[in-house]
Amino acid sequence: MEELVIKQDRQGRVLVACLDNPPVNALGAGLRRQLMAVVGDFRRDESASALVITATGRMFSAGADIREFAKPPTLPATSLPALIEAIEDCDKPVIAAINGDALGGGLELVLGCHHRVAVSSARLGLPEVKLGILPGAGGTQRLPRLVGVGAALEMIISGEPVTAGRALELGLVDRVVEGDQLLSEAVRLAEATTAVRRTRELPVLGTVADIDVVAKRLGRRIEGLHAPGACIEAMRIAISGTFDEGLTRERELFRGLVNGPQSRALRHAFFAERQAAKVDGLPGDVETRSIRRVGVIGAGTMGGGISMNFLSAGIPVTLVEAEREALERGVGIMRRNYEASAAKGRLTGQQVEQALSLLSPSLDFAALGDCDLVIEAVYESMDLKKEVFARLDRVAKPGAILASNTSYLDINKIAAITSRPSDVLGLHFFSPANVMKLVEVVRGRETSAEVLATAMGLARRIGKVGVVAGVCYGFIGNRMLRVRQEQSRQLLLEGVTPQRIDALHRRFGMPMGPFEMQDLAGVDVGWHRDPERIETLRDAICAAGRWGQKTGGGYYDYGDDRKPRPSPETERIIAEFRARSGCVDREVTDEEIIARTLYAMVNEGAHILEGGFAQRASDIDVVWLYGYGWPRHTGGPMFWATEVGYEAIVKLLERHASRLGSGFEIAGLLRQPAAAT
Repeated sequence: MEELVIKQDRQGRVLVACLDNPPVNALGAGLRRQLMAVVGDFRRDESASALVITATGRMFSAGADIREFAKPPTLPATSLPALIEAIEDCDKPVIAAINGDALGGGLELVLGCHHRVAVSSARLGLPEVKLGILPGAGGTQRLPRLVGVGAALEMIISGEPVTAGRALELGLVDRVVEGDQLLSEAVRLAEATTAVRRTRELPVLGTVADIDVVAKRLGRRIEGLHAPGACIEAMRIAISGTFDEGLTRERELFRGLVNGPQSRALRHAFFAERQAAKVDGLPGDVETRSIRRVGVIGAGTMGGGISMNFLSAGIPVTLVEAEREALERGVGIMRRNYEASAAKGRLTGQQVEQALSLLSPSLDFAALGDCDLVIEAVYESMDLKKEVFARLDRVAKPGAILASNTSYLDINKIAAITSRPSDVLGLHFFSPANVMKLVEVVRGRETSAEVLATAMGLARRIGKVGVVAGVCYGFIGNRMLRVRQEQSRQLLLEGVTPQRIDALHRRFGMPMGPFEMQDLAGVDVGWHRDPERIETLRDAICAAGRWGQKTGGGYYDYGDDRKPRPSPETERIIAEFRARSGCVDREVTDEEIIARTLYAMVNEGAHILEGGFAQRASDIDVVWLYGYGWPRHTGGPMFWATEVGYEAIVKLLERHASRLGSGFEIAGLLRQPAAAT
C-alpha cells in the first residue's frame, strides 16, 4: 500500500490538503498522484466550498524530485503540469497557504491556485536554471501574468527567490501573515470568497523591451549557458502567443534542456555536494564534540576571514596574535569587511555589532585555553606550524580539537609534535575565507572519527561545504592546481603569452586564467624570498618585485582599476630567462594548451583517487566547483572528463607526455576505461 503523503482535514465547508513528504515536500510521483485524487474529490464534493493547500514542516515545497528526471515515469503517471492544470480548472476557489519556501515546481503549483497567502518568513522562487533547465510546469507563462515580464524574467534567469514581503509588492501573493495565523487566515479567505481567479486568464504584464533590459543586465552571468536563453524564448512566446502556445513551447524547451549536457552536469553538481557530506567509514552512531568557542591563531587575511565565519554563525571567537599592531590591523579589516556587507544591504548595523561583540582579540596565547576548537592560520612554514602546535598542545584543554589551515603541508607531521594526534586535523579554508564556501577537511592518519564528524558538521553549521581529503602535498585542490600552474609557466618558456593562456581558460568558463589568479593570490606565495637565487621563471618575476596585484604588477600590470594589462616588463623578464635557459619558440595549438593544463589536472585527480586521498570522484568536482570557480555547467573536472571521453583525454596526454615532465604518468583509472571504449 502506498504511503500517504497528503494529510486531509476539513474546517466547515473548507477542505484542507497538507503536503507531508519530508524533508522538503518534494513533488514526487506519489504526492502528485495523491494530490490529484484530492482535487478530483473536491471538484465532485458539492458540500465543499473551497480547498486550501498547505504543507507540514518549514517548507511548502522544494519542487520536483530531480531524481525522476533521468527515469521513466512511474505508472499510473500524473505529471506536474497536469496536476496544476486540474487545480486551476476548479470552479471553486483553491487557496495556497504557503507555510515556508515555495521553490521550483512548488511555486508553479502555487501559481496554479486562485489565491495565495504566505507566512512572512517564506521565500518564493524558480531556481531551475541552476539545474540547467527552465520552469517546465507553466512557470514561464503564469509568473509574468502576475508580476510582470521584467520581474518574472529576473526571478527565472537569476534563480534567486524573493521574500514574502517582496512577493506581496509584486502581486505574487495576496496576503502575508505571521506563521501561527496562516491556516486560519487561509480558511477565512476561503470562506469569504467564491472568486476563481485563474492565472492563465490574466494578461501578460509587459513587453519585449522588458525582456531586453533584463537580458542585458544579466548578460555576463548567463553567457554560454543554455537555460537562460530558453527562458527568454519562453517569455517571448508568453508575450506574443496564447497561453497554450506558451505551455507547449515551454515543454519542448524543457525536454531539450533536461537531456542536454549542461543540465546533466548541473544535476551531477547538485548531488555531488550532498554526497560530499557523507564520510566513508564513519560509524552511524559516532558522537560529535560540542563547539561553543573557537580560537584562531593569526589575525592576517586568512585568520580574520576564518574568524568571520564563526562570528557570523553566532559562535564566539578568541583571536590571538603575537604583535599588537597586527592584531589591531586584523580586527580593523574584519570590521571594514562587515561594514562593507552592511553598506550593500547584506547585513544590518545591528548584525555587524552582534557579530563583532562575539570577538575576543588577545595577545595572550593562554587565552586559547577555554576554546573547544583552535585553528592555526600562520605563515605556511612547517617549522613555524610545529612550534605553534607544540605551544598549543600545552595550552589547549583536554578534548579540544586542534586544526591547521595549511594549504599544502603534512598534517601527520604537525600532529606528531603533539601528545594528542587523534585530536588534530586540517581545516583548509579558501581565500577570501569569509566568502569562499569550500573547506577541505584533512583527515590525518590518527584523526579520530568523532573529530572528523565534528569538523564536517561544523562546516555545515557555518555555511560551508566540507570535503574530506587525505594527507598528501596540496591535498585535493592545490595538488591539482599545482599541475596546471607548472604547465602554464612552462608554456610561457615555449613562446605562449599569459594573455593567450588566460583567455583560453576564461572561454572554457573559468572566472579567471592561471596567471590572473596567481597575480590575485600573490606570485610570491611560497617563494623562497632570496632574490639572488633564480632557478625558475617565477623566481625571476618575484626577484624583480613583481608579486601580483598587491605590488601593481606580476604577470600583468595593474592600475587603480586592478584590471590586468599586458606588461612589457614581464615580457622582458620572460625573454631574458628563456634566453639563459636555451628555450626556443615553437608552435603551440589551443588543443595542446588544454591538454597540458586541464587534461593534466584531470589526470592528477585520477592519481588522487588511486591513492585514496579523495573518497570519490564527485568530491574532487565539489572542491573545484566551490574552491576555484570551475564552471558549474560542466559539472567539475572529473565529470567533465567523462563527457569529453577518457579515450580522447588519454590520446592527447600521450601525444604531449614528453612536455609534461619526466615524472609524468597517465593514471590507470583513465587508461582502463579508455581501453574499454
